[in-house]
Amino acid sequence: MWTGRVDSEKKERFHQCVETVDIETIPSDSSKKIAFVGFASDEGVKRNLGRPGAKEGPQAIRHALGSLPYYNQSIRLYDVGDIQCQEGNLEVAQSELAETVASLKKKDVFPLVLGGGHEVAWGHYKGLANHSPTKQLAIVNFDAHLDMRPYSDKGSSGTPFLQIANDLKARDLPLNYTCIGLQPTGNTATLLETAKEHNVNAIVAEEIHLTGIESTFRRLEKLVSEDVSLYVTVCLDVFASAYAPGVSAPQPLGLTPWQVIPLLRFLADSGKVTGLDIAELSPPFDRDDATAKLASNLIFDFIHHFKK
Repeated sequence: MWTGRVDSEKKERFHQCVETVDIETIPSDSSKKIAFVGFASDEGVKRNLGRPGAKEGPQAIRHALGSLPYYNQSIRLYDVGDIQCQEGNLEVAQSELAETVASLKKKDVFPLVLGGGHEVAWGHYKGLANHSPTKQLAIVNFDAHLDMRPYSDKGSSGTPFLQIANDLKARDLPLNYTCIGLQPTGNTATLLETAKEHNVNAIVAEEIHLTGIESTFRRLEKLVSEDVSLYVTVCLDVFASAYAPGVSAPQPLGLTPWQVIPLLRFLADSGKVTGLDIAELSPPFDRDDATAKLASNLIFDFIHHFKK
């Protein structure tokens, strides 16, 4: 799964530093460890009537990341493989992801999940919550959409944060959800009202375009000062389609990478992040691997600023 350019005998690139392993073989020691987990699913995208193709995302991210240089040799990198969504059974795949994430956390390994549609968020969140049920888990979602659509018995890529809200409500816990890069054209009045009812901290893309990221920084500074762990999720459709054409729902008025990267670096530096995923890369719609390369650069930046 990990291949790339080799310049010397030294292990200087990601593909030379990532160890492909079973979770059980990861050593239980005090070293800093990150494990990649692929979530090869676009069933949620299909249910949400989007463009399928995100199930190919994990391999495309690995391919783009493999040849990037790896400087932070103090963190050991692992890959525990892909979870496949078989025969449209998304709920099973999400349960398997939750079990995998919880198993990694039990071994004190940071999960970095490669999507896959944004249905990845429900499984990832459940794994983090199952591991630390008493710790408040705040969510930071870089996304053009709230993903709080109504659902019945089955969720989709458009429902994970309402599923999380309902799960927390059932346990008499509050939802702490910040959505950065929201697009009014991508969310109905009902969705905006749902977000208001759940006290979602929504930061619209227009505010960032017109006034910069300073006010967003202040909100994130307040968030990390609280006694919370952070689950960070990046939906690649938060970016303008000039930077991220290979997504299910391209966004012409989205953010630029340099409006997101400083915020992602700040979160990584905070020491509060307990899990990260990258969602909605859809390789069949990518151009020159631009979206896959963007995703790999986000991961590169996060890992090189990551504090535990």
